[in-house]
Amino acid sequence: MRFAYLALGLILTWCAPLKAQTIEDQRVFLGTSDRLLRIVSTTDLAVFVPYIRSFQEEHPEIGVDYTVMSSSDLHQAIRQGAQADLVISSAMDLQFQLVNDGFALPYRSDQTDALPEWARWRDLIYAFTTEPAVVVINSASLQGLDLPTTRQDLIAMLRDNPERFVGRIGTYDVRNSGLGYLFATQEDRSTDAFWRLNEVMGRLDTRLYCCSSDMIEDVAAGRLALAYNVLGSYAAEELALGSGGNMQVIRMQDFSNVMLRTMFIPATVQDAEGAGAMIDLLSRLALRSEPGPWGLPSLNEAGERASLGFGPIRLGPALLTYLDPLNRRSFLLEWNNAMIQ
Repeated sequence: MRFAYLALGLILTWCAPLKAQTIEDQRVFLGTSDRLLRIVSTTDLAVFVPYIRSFQEEHPEIGVDYTVMSSSDLHQAIRQGAQADLVISSAMDLQFQLVNDGFALPYRSDQTDALPEWARWRDLIYAFTTEPAVVVINSASLQGLDLPTTRQDLIAMLRDNPERFVGRIGTYDVRNSGLGYLFATQEDRSTDAFWRLNEVMGRLDTRLYCCSSDMIEDVAAGRLALAYNVLGSYAAEELALGSGGNMQVIRMQDFSNVMLRTMFIPATVQDAEGAGAMIDLLSRLALRSEPGPWGLPSLNEAGERASLGFGPIRLGPALLTYLDPLNRRSFLLEWNNAMIQ
């Protein structure tokens, strides 16, 4: 099948309430009719293209307008009434808040019913990946050091070798990154080492980022020695492309955040049938057992991790705890005091 693309900016009708700078990337994959499925997502375009290709092989008549935004901007866009047919985000707490506040429409099918119970909530929101947060290192920069396997190891390595790491550590700016905030708050709940690690990184002039892909790129290029809490799927994609160079992925053994990438149909939907068809495709692929060109891990990969105590973050009202304005303000104040020194 032949895929046609439209450049960024040709079709922006869905986001009329937004400022143009909130859009990070956009591409339109034309179908054989005028029908257009509008997806707004935090997933990098290059990662999601195979899913769009597979969808259009089944539904060649449906074009796909795929827009990439940060998780925080996406959250605000939907609240402001931006029109879209499907919303996909890695910030599952912000997604759940939108659904809980009435911004989603229900959808149910045989494919969504087949998802495990922990990957869906009230036929409103569905998970289709499980993705761990990992530490990515530039092995040349850490040559001669014992690689950390726990946060206590990482704290000791940073504290004992400050000359190697000053200005060369990257992590999320949790004030602006929805995914970064999710990872940080979940880690606060799960490990006593979280605040000590933040204090150590703060003293080393840690660089703050919006996105996993930017941190991974800087580690691969040697501009960073280490990036903390990046998406493992994006790191694996970089390694698979052969551009990782000296990059190495480390999974912490004391505790691991495992994020669910989620999707829902917003109340502003114009093509609910097309949105449901995409949810069905992603739900099927979420349970795949065969390899393929998919850059995002399946839900099946959660089984082994859960048996080791690294189960995914649960979909449910507990996700709203740190989104309460008072709780958020208190958390960010403490984080700022630790990280911005």
